[in-house]
Amino acid sequence: MRKCLFAVMAMLLLASCEVHHFITDSSFRHQVEEDFGARMASNPNLKEFCPVDSLLLTTEEKEALKFLYAYMPLADLTDYPLSYYLDCVQSSFKTREEMGWNVPERIFRHFVLPIRVNNEKLDTARMAFAREIKPRIEGMSMKDAILEVNHWCHEKLTYKPSDARTLSPLASAMSTLARCGEESTFTVTALRSVGIPARQVYTPRWAHTDDNHAWVEAWADGEWYFMGACEPEPVLNLGWFNAPASRGMLMHTRVFGRYDGPEEKVMEGPNITEINLIDNYAKTARADFKVVREDGSPVDSALVDFKIYNYAEFYSALSKFTDKEGRTFLTAGMGDMLAWASKDGLYGWSKVSFGKDSLVTIVISKDHSGEAEQMMIVPPPETANLPEVTEEQRKANDIRFAQEDLIRKTYMATFAKDDGTPEGRLLAKAAGNHEVIRKFLADHPDQRALELLQSLSDKDMIDVTREILDDSYLSEESILCPRIENEFLSPYKGFFKRVLSKDQKKALSDPATLVKWVNDNIEVFDDPKATRIPMSPEGVWRARMADTRSRNLFFISLARTLGIDARKDPVTGKVQYSSTGSGNAADWRDVDFESASDAVAPTGIVRLDYEPTAALGNPGYYSHFTISKIADGRTQVLSFDEGQVDMGGGVSWENVFKKGTPVDTGEYILVSGNRLSDGSVPVTMQHFTVKEGETTSLDLTITIPDNKLSVIGDFDAETRYRVTADSDPVSILSTTGRGVYVVAFLTPRQEPSVHAINDLIASKDGLEKWGRPIMLLTTAEGLAWAKDYSDRLPSNVRFGIAPKEMMTGAMPRVMIADTFNRVFFRTDGYTIGLGDQLLGAIAKL
Repeated sequence: MRKCLFAVMAMLLLASCEVHHFITDSSFRHQVEEDFGARMASNPNLKEFCPVDSLLLTTEEKEALKFLYAYMPLADLTDYPLSYYLDCVQSSFKTREEMGWNVPERIFRHFVLPIRVNNEKLDTARMAFAREIKPRIEGMSMKDAILEVNHWCHEKLTYKPSDARTLSPLASAMSTLARCGEESTFTVTALRSVGIPARQVYTPRWAHTDDNHAWVEAWADGEWYFMGACEPEPVLNLGWFNAPASRGMLMHTRVFGRYDGPEEKVMEGPNITEINLIDNYAKTARADFKVVREDGSPVDSALVDFKIYNYAEFYSALSKFTDKEGRTFLTAGMGDMLAWASKDGLYGWSKVSFGKDSLVTIVISKDHSGEAEQMMIVPPPETANLPEVTEEQRKANDIRFAQEDLIRKTYMATFAKDDGTPEGRLLAKAAGNHEVIRKFLADHPDQRALELLQSLSDKDMIDVTREILDDSYLSEESILCPRIENEFLSPYKGFFKRVLSKDQKKALSDPATLVKWVNDNIEVFDDPKATRIPMSPEGVWRARMADTRSRNLFFISLARTLGIDARKDPVTGKVQYSSTGSGNAADWRDVDFESASDAVAPTGIVRLDYEPTAALGNPGYYSHFTISKIADGRTQVLSFDEGQVDMGGGVSWENVFKKGTPVDTGEYILVSGNRLSDGSVPVTMQHFTVKEGETTSLDLTITIPDNKLSVIGDFDAETRYRVTADSDPVSILSTTGRGVYVVAFLTPRQEPSVHAINDLIASKDGLEKWGRPIMLLTTAEGLAWAKDYSDRLPSNVRFGIAPKEMMTGAMPRVMIADTFNRVFFRTDGYTIGLGDQLLGAIAKL
């Protein structure tokens, strides 16, 4: 009996000591250990950030943390404490036990455990979301849980375009408004918080229209399903983008760490494995590429940028390196791209038509000045596949959708209102962060506090903290504004004051000395395959290493702390400081870290010659043309401020390039085109060289075929109007649905608006046959006037009250537009035969 008791006790002891691995594959576990060790050995300063081996942890926790630390971006390693990652790991393990989903180890490791989704600021959303969502999905199947989580996300967020900085999930929840990249980051975070594998899918650029998009794929019972983030549908694999996605060229996701899944890998870097998901959405074809020199010899490790025409530039949507034979390949949607190869300053390019071209050879060389090429870029055809949705499912989903809108609007009603004062406008922009802004202004009721807030972006109002505001406000000897570009703000000025000695502050206040100090003391880690999340200035200081972008941000932050006016040039992105502090263009000096020097860059003038036409009087930058500089064989677009050229703002041929504008000397390409209504674009690409003190003149060539309608401008389909004077604003998109529509702005009871309505009445049959919505928007007092014509107008006419800012200029203003914000037809003021003009234009769509 005693022997049996001892045997049982021994078995229990062995069981209690059994090791539970997070990574059960011993070879992969060894690889992770090796990668973690190599990273720690790469810089002795990194060890202080992640002392995993010094903590009392379970084997699973330790292996999970090492997996995260082995592959996370450098910024995540330096800017967040180990305790944060341990909390996230423990939350993930706890949720795995509680939810009981049958998720394979590899799927859990790469699509549940990782915290980062894209380029957002990390926060504690994983734990916060889990507490709120778990009770709602208890007992559900994985598929039903995925749909339910998306309904929860819609309660929190709805779409609104904004700048490129991605809010953290918790900050997005405070805002209630987010662009698609933020919505998808939010939804992936929500799904992962309850143990459901999820990934953000993105098309870097659409092929058939300008812009991009991001959405979500979630895993359930062995399969991946897609959905629109914060846009709940009754079933999976359904979103407004089913049809556009079928016309896509590339769909990707970035998988954390080394990933050996079944999908096509397009890039493996130190942080992520990028995989190609285009086959899930569109018909595809593979093309092979060979890069050679002029003598025909293959080029090893040449970088091939696959470029999609979008916003009037050839945008690098994906990059791959060639093998020793100079070869690489890509699977893409069956349309056209530009393949641009480069190495050691040599470059070349070729148009590629997927589905037609099987092998494309690209010859790289040095001098292309004066070369010009015309080409027709054709996007893939539409081949959408829509799942079945019953009438009952649609009705039930619509009811829930409206309820979720009400929940969100109830929260939004607690936000501060714009009272017309500068302070009131800032409070209104702050959304759920308005109390932070209000308290800061109350504590500092002076002009300096107001100027600090006004120096920040609208989005900063949503997530800026009191610590960051006080850091800049109280640093009176520093440059006031803490923002440089789209980096994460942090209280760096106070940090630098604490760590710099009096002698260091004095010495580094000389810009040339500061350039040399940064060059000598900050090691640049510049792997082209690395994920480049901006590091905080404090993180760079402590690690004494950074990628190029973070090094540049560090220099500017330190310079501003010391009272030196420094910036990134808004057009070229170059690091500069003002030699006099005046801010005059001639005083900005370029910083060259490679030579640890500074200089005023030599410039020349670029002038574009264009003959205005009735169809296109003033081509817009980003709409019809762009200029890119060629640096080390790759292109970098000159980033002029965007704006709606046809509404009177932004950069265009007439207000910038007609008389000429200064640019740095060097090689450039001018890309010009005019997108047609079928999505294709006749493109002209011209190479040219800018020499110091000289003017370079080029013809701005824009081809407009007679038999096709082209894109002539843009109009925001999210523009909000009122159905009645006392109703809440709704978007035009919510009324028209996806597709083409007509919108007209009319002055009540006045000519030529009355004439325009009569023209629409005369073309009633043809416009009704077309069937798409026709929005007639006027003033609040004119709504009844417009509706008096309703029984004679086409039945597809909708009425509403326009925003006041839209009721300016020559009236009536009538446009044919679509919900990708493209305008195909526009007329302002008096015109004859409006209905016939609309039908003629519609026939060319």
